[in-house]
Formats: sequence, C-alpha cells, structure tokens
Amino acid sequence: MRLGVHINRFNHPGGAAGIAPELAAAGAAAEAAGISWLSVMDHYFQMEFNGGAEEPMLEGYTTLGFLAAHTSTVRLGVLVTGVTYRHPGLLAKIATTLDVLSGGRATLGIGAAWYEREHRGLGVPFPPLSERYERLEETLRICLRMWDPQDNGPFEGRHYRLDETLCVPAPVSAPHPEIMIGGSGEKKTLRLVARYADACNLFASSPADVAHKLDVLRGHCESEGRDYAAIRKTAVYRGTDLWQGDVKAFVADMAAYAELGIETVMVGPPDGEAARWIERVAPAVQPLAELG
Repeated sequence: MRLGVHINRFNHPGGAAGIAPELAAAGAAAEAAGISWLSVMDHYFQMEFNGGAEEPMLEGYTTLGFLAAHTSTVRLGVLVTGVTYRHPGLLAKIATTLDVLSGGRATLGIGAAWYEREHRGLGVPFPPLSERYERLEETLRICLRMWDPQDNGPFEGRHYRLDETLCVPAPVSAPHPEIMIGGSGEKKTLRLVARYADACNLFASSPADVAHKLDVLRGHCESEGRDYAAIRKTAVYRGTDLWQGDVKAFVADMAAYAELGIETVMVGPPDGEAARWIERVAPAVQPLAELG
C-alpha cells in the first residue's frame, strides 16, 4: 500500500501570502518522503466540516499547475472535480495542459458533484442528480474522444455538443491521463468506473463497506467485459488516528484495506501547514509499504 496526501485546507497562519510558500514546501516534503500522490480539493467554497465558506479555498487546477512546477515525481490530481464545474471540452484541455507541463503526472479525478451552496453562491447551474450523472458520462466520453488523435470529429450528446473534439498538444501520458472516478454509488458511479475509469476512489468507511463496494465494482466489470484488476483502487482515510499521533493504530487499520486490494490511501493534513505535517508523519508510516 502506498501513501497519498490530500490537501484540503489552506488556512495558513500567515494568511494568503503564506499559502504559496507552504504548498511549495509541501510538494518538496512529499517527494522527499516518497509520497506517491498529491491532490487538492476542487471546490469553489470551503467545506462546512473545514470551517465553512468563509475559510480559504483555492481553485484546484491552478493549484495543481503550481505544484507541478515545484515537484518532479509525484502524481497530481484533484479529489474530485464536480462535473458541473467546467465545460467538458475545457476540462479536457485543462487536464491535458497539466499532464503536458508535469511531464505526464496528471490524473483527471471526477465525480457527479454535490455541494449545492457553492453552485448557487457563484451562479453555476446545479441540475438534479440524475442529470448530473448523464453529464458525467457524456463528459467522460468527450474527454476520451479529445484524447483520441484518430477522432477529432463532432460529439453529439444530450447535454453537450462539440463541433470538433480537437486537443493539441496531446497528453504526454499514454494513451491518456489517468481517469479516476470518485464516489461509491453502486448503480451508477461504480458502473461508470467499470466502463471508463483507470482508477476508483472510495471512502475508507469500514473494511466491510469497502469490500462490498469492490464486489459491486467487480460485478460491473464482468458485465462491461472489463478487467477488474486493471482498475487502480484508492481510498480516502477519514479517521483521526494520524491527527492524534497514533501511527500504530492507523497502520493496523489500513492492513484490512490493503488485503482488499486498496493500493493507495489518501490522508489529509489537519490544517494549512501541510509541509510540517508531511515531514513528521510520512517517515512514521513507512510500514504501509509492507501491506498488500
């Protein structure tokens, strides 16, 4: 099992001026510690559980571009882009640009979106859930079409229409940037993972729950004619053991997920000083590498 770091707080004690140096230091700390994944939250407003909309929140892909310039090996992505945030053609160009400028380290993390307040707040349409899933599938198809150099023709969907699915330069990653779908919905989300994604991202809610979700995914893979083993399985850790300094309990907890096939666990620093936290925690959780 590998360790990933998910930065979702930007409340640096030095205020806005302290955020960029902190992120640069976090990137350096992550690579020095052998971290395999570095992601940021992609939202307009900060989440309620992190203090609410009045707390700092950066635009996700601009932040990843900054991190790309301050790292050289770690894989970069967001957890995850809401399908409603950007037009699919633009999203494909953004992800491609990150992939090109990072030397092939981009992951397109995407999901159906859920945070209504930020949409209403900034005037972004927030359609019903069923429509968001329709848009999600069309977006995945558009991105794959734009990353296919043999097919630059039009796309005609129910929600999106593109005259040209042209994307130049092409991504550095072959055949395209990794697609990671976030969420655990059994009827739609995991079916889309089986049909389109290179990786899934689940919540590490409990080993029993994750085992069930992976069984559902395996069933969808069988129906879609997809190799279940080809999908990278990842999970977001939601416990507090690491924040409280109980590394042994954290590693013991992760052992059960590793046995299920979870390859990467993403953990989040508890505040806006990510670099110092990474430097302290990463060496202590080296036993993760022995799991799975």
